[in-house]
Amino acid sequence: MSALAGDHWLANEAATLTLGAQLATLPCPQVVYLYGDLGAGKTTLVRGTLRALGYEGAVRSPTYTLLERYELGGKVIVHFDLYRLADPEELHALGLRELLEEAAMLFFEWPERGEGLLPPATLTLRFDLEGDGRRVHGIVP
Repeated sequence: MSALAGDHWLANEAATLTLGAQLATLPCPQVVYLYGDLGAGKTTLVRGTLRALGYEGAVRSPTYTLLERYELGGKVIVHFDLYRLADPEELHALGLRELLEEAAMLFFEWPERGEGLLPPATLTLRFDLEGDGRRVHGIVP
């Protein structure tokens, strides 16, 4: 996990997928907060994790469904996009409590929208656009 702390320069999509693949090696449970503007690479990072675990299907941000669940490589991965969350209380209807009882890896895009109801992060990644690439700052509490 310490390799994910600090700054990472991601020059392109391939570099973002590679960083995501590093997350696939972490033991579960994990709670990963992903901060950054639209198009910063948050979903691409999750795609990298899923690809490293053998998932070959399309990986899109669950903007309208709010979450996508994947079971592969012996792990449960749940990808949340809280951008359209109207009220943090909606997380209860999504079954957040039950998901927390599983040994899962939970990715939260826009975690500030679920403030007060989300579990504490085991890793926070902040994406900043810089020129043609991204700078990602990893914080491990």
